[in-house]
Amino acid sequence: MVEIISIRFKNGGKEYYFNPDGVQFQVGDGVIVETARGTEYAYCIRGNNMVDEIDLTAPLRPVVRKATPEDAKLVEKNKEREKHALSVCQQKIAEHGLDMKLVSAEYSFDGSKILFFFTSEGRVDFRALVKDLAGALHSRIELRQIGVRDEAKMLGGLGICGKPFCCSQFLDEFQPVSIKMAKTQNLSLNPTKISGTCGRLMCCLKYEQEAYEDLVKKAPKQDSFVETPDGAGTVSGVNLLRQTVQVRLESDPESPKTYHNCELCVVRSGKGKRPEGYVEPPLEELAKLRRKETPSPMTEEASLAAAIEAAFPSREKPESQNRRRRSRGEERTQKERSPREATPEQGPREERPPREGEFRNGGRRRRHRPRGGGGKPPTSQQ
Repeated sequence: MVEIISIRFKNGGKEYYFNPDGVQFQVGDGVIVETARGTEYAYCIRGNNMVDEIDLTAPLRPVVRKATPEDAKLVEKNKEREKHALSVCQQKIAEHGLDMKLVSAEYSFDGSKILFFFTSEGRVDFRALVKDLAGALHSRIELRQIGVRDEAKMLGGLGICGKPFCCSQFLDEFQPVSIKMAKTQNLSLNPTKISGTCGRLMCCLKYEQEAYEDLVKKAPKQDSFVETPDGAGTVSGVNLLRQTVQVRLESDPESPKTYHNCELCVVRSGKGKRPEGYVEPPLEELAKLRRKETPSPMTEEASLAAAIEAAFPSREKPESQNRRRRSRGEERTQKERSPREATPEQGPREERPPREGEFRNGGRRRRHRPRGGGGKPPTSQQ
């Protein structure tokens, strides 16, 4: 077992393992590490933990040191310098008339090197551009061409789902996506609906592909000849998520019926001729294919409530305990009785006669003013 920490250089980037060299790190701490590009500033995303040496693909590099507040200020200063370098590079590209789109600029931690990322449809000769940038910025210059997916990962944005791009949030690597995945998932093949902002197929097509492939194995193919509880017919539609199939029966081809996958017996898979010498079994035998009725939702909810009540008996509310006690016929205690309620020992409660100016229900008489005009109400003469 080897002690490691996990770091990232930027949000949405890859996760790398480094040797903490006996120093304890917490999530969110800044670390200074040595990489192939030189000294870099990174963030700890997972503290000290032990892993098996077999899981490591390369020897671990040690962490140089824990970052200080001065290092964090230097990183912020480099970000301000990146904005200036980006504007200078855009001016130089326009002067040289190069067919390239500048995406971003990154300063190294010590500020001795600037890395520019750009996209282009073809190859670009930028040797003269590098010389001009080195003279203007007084640093080592490196230009790197990236793809449109990497551009979307760096710039970020919102997808058609309304959420931030997956590539800029949690995707470490781009998985291959093909149009076959959209066909398997019965999606529209309209490029505007299955393509992301980058112009490529959406990465989320890969997420559910394994589930759809598993469902395809259990479902009959389109135009298959199958036997159903109501007779033989041809498959006209398949719903993979609901695991249901629409079948046009030979006895009534105009109105297709829907069946569950378990209610079908495939006689011929896919398109083809009707099997020679096929004789449809009697309906009594086909009726055995009918799916057994599942319990109603109310029954499932009741069973779930009973399971929760059995698992957490101490969290039961006092009101439900009182209702259960009354349903069992238990007597309520003296504290639960209202003060106005009569008890067998006290006998019936005596009613007092109403007072002057009071109704029998305890209310007071209300004096009405005459409808015409205001003024004080008439007083009674002695």
